[in-house]
Amino acid sequence: MTGPWRIDDATQTLVLAATGTELPGVIYWGDPLPPEEDLAELARATRSDIGGGMLDALPELTICPTHGAGFPGQPGLSLADADGAPLLPRLSLEAVDCDGTRARVRGRDAALGLSYEARIETTSSNVLKLSARLTSEAPVRLQWLSAPVLAAPQSSAEVLTVSGRWLSEFQLDRQPWRQGAILQEALNGRSGHEHFPGAYLLEAGAAKTRGAVQALHYGWSGGHRFLAEELSDGRRQVQFGHAAGSERAPGTSFETATLYAAHGNAGLNSAAVRLQAYLRDDHVAWRDPARPRPVHYNCWEAVYFDHDLEVLSDIAERAARIGAERFVLDDGWFGARDDDTTSLGDWQVDARKWPEGLGPLIDRVEALGMRFGLWVEPEMVNPQSALFRAHPDWILGPADQTLGRAQYVLDMSRAEVRDHLFEALDAVFSAHRIDYVKWDHNRVLPVADAAQARGVYALFDRLRAAHPGIEFETCASGGGRIDYGILSRTERVWLSDSNDALERLRIQHDAALFLPAAVTGAHVGARDSHSSGRSLPMGFRAGVAASRHMGFEMDLRDLTEAEEAVLTRLTAWWKAARGWLFGAALHRLDSDDPAMTGELQVAADGSRFALFAGQSQTSRQSLPRPLRLTGLDPAARYELRLANPEDAPPQSRGPNRLKTGPIRASGRWLMAQGLTLPLAWPATMWIVEGRRLD
Repeated sequence: MTGPWRIDDATQTLVLAATGTELPGVIYWGDPLPPEEDLAELARATRSDIGGGMLDALPELTICPTHGAGFPGQPGLSLADADGAPLLPRLSLEAVDCDGTRARVRGRDAALGLSYEARIETTSSNVLKLSARLTSEAPVRLQWLSAPVLAAPQSSAEVLTVSGRWLSEFQLDRQPWRQGAILQEALNGRSGHEHFPGAYLLEAGAAKTRGAVQALHYGWSGGHRFLAEELSDGRRQVQFGHAAGSERAPGTSFETATLYAAHGNAGLNSAAVRLQAYLRDDHVAWRDPARPRPVHYNCWEAVYFDHDLEVLSDIAERAARIGAERFVLDDGWFGARDDDTTSLGDWQVDARKWPEGLGPLIDRVEALGMRFGLWVEPEMVNPQSALFRAHPDWILGPADQTLGRAQYVLDMSRAEVRDHLFEALDAVFSAHRIDYVKWDHNRVLPVADAAQARGVYALFDRLRAAHPGIEFETCASGGGRIDYGILSRTERVWLSDSNDALERLRIQHDAALFLPAAVTGAHVGARDSHSSGRSLPMGFRAGVAASRHMGFEMDLRDLTEAEEAVLTRLTAWWKAARGWLFGAALHRLDSDDPAMTGELQVAADGSRFALFAGQSQTSRQSLPRPLRLTGLDPAARYELRLANPEDAPPQSRGPNRLKTGPIRASGRWLMAQGLTLPLAWPATMWIVEGRRLD
């Protein structure tokens, strides 16, 4: 065994070094180091001094620090024996296998019969994947196991985390490092609206397009714990793992989910575009990669639980006329489901509403050139259901728990529960031509239980294997379960139950730190939003949806002729552009006007781009400030055209060039000076198309 060891991709180097018999720790993570760098000298150069009031030897910050080794901070491993007596492991290094693109680290505590293994590997998208596994000769109770612990750089000034709530997901919180711990725990048994499992470490002054950053995402759907800790000696560590205590039974083998990590030196975008590319190109198991992402229509906000074949057929005709390619029948088709208090678990077609089954609606949808999708919520059960009456013992948690949305959660760790759900859903899917399934999850769990998430994954995997032609979307009251764990089994996320385009503009913008446009469902909602009551113009609603995977969710019978014309035009624009848009890098723009939210989606080959610039409120100044672009070739020249000049308000009376013709400029000018857009009312989305001039 030799060392130190380095792992490299095109954008970052990570160096591990060990002292004595300890596990190695991360001594460098940042821009690529020269190939000839003397790693042994780096390891010696990073050795810390010892001051007064300290131990005689500095406890190492390893990839799994433990209290048994005297580490003074939060340990990377905490466990007890099967009877609950605390254990103090001390892991000694056994071996490191490293080939420059991946490493496997093995450690052992012979006295306690524990073996530890960490894996770190690169990807073609320049994202690191890290995971850890613990095995024990005797059953133990695991309280906490972190993915390989990362030493945070001293140049980092702030920690960015993600919080939120229903209808307002992906709120970004920046806080400075301080002595002590920044702790985020999602204890509701799913990724959660409240705490998305992701974080960024930011150097001082870092913004969307400048500064060094490290991006982290923990790909797990069952609740997580994130720790960013600064010790009293100044060293910093970052940990991600399953929610503490969520391994509820003794066991002999435990493992973390994968921690995804990306370094960038040109702002948050420089790491975000790598996470986007990894998820889109290397992670999501697309059912049909060659098929364009279809324009989506969901009938929920049109009819809710009131299903009628003729009404839905009429709406389907309108959707197809506007340009929809998929029609989704949402909640209300099964059991005796007239409201949200009954029938979850009874996955049989409601003969009262559908006396001939779903076939007649599917036939009409397909005759219009669309494919058919269906809503389900398999993990839940209502007390008012045949399933609950037959199996009240199948619920997760105590019988006297507080209900959520009049429902319990089924215990997905039980094989008989999964078997029942598979058989019921398999029967529905096999009996109908179903292209897509919206899989919902409308309440938090009564307990954080890692076995629940593993059971959900098992059911997903079994259904996907049985029905390889179905695309699945993850929904949990909107964005309550979005993570790379669930996205290895789904191809679309329902980002929020809010179809208010002003709310969506911000939610989508901030979610792009982790999610590409290709997986992010965005629907054109009703004129008067069902979630906020706000009235917004069609051009803005459609423009916000067109910046992601576009769909509609409204009663199309309420559209005016003018609204339908605008929606039809923007849908056609989106369909013409989607072929390259969904391979594009999505850059968030630094805006000098807080009223303007800008994004640039740059094609993979750099030949074209689309600028989406959303005016969310009235600007403080009278005229628009130039919006500086990013991600372009400074030496190239580009031609830019405004796709929707008709959205300029009456007050826009000046000679703004974009309103009348194309602009030709260098990438350097567009990124340094910026693009001057026309004057805009609040709730305006400018769409500017750009192409590189050869």
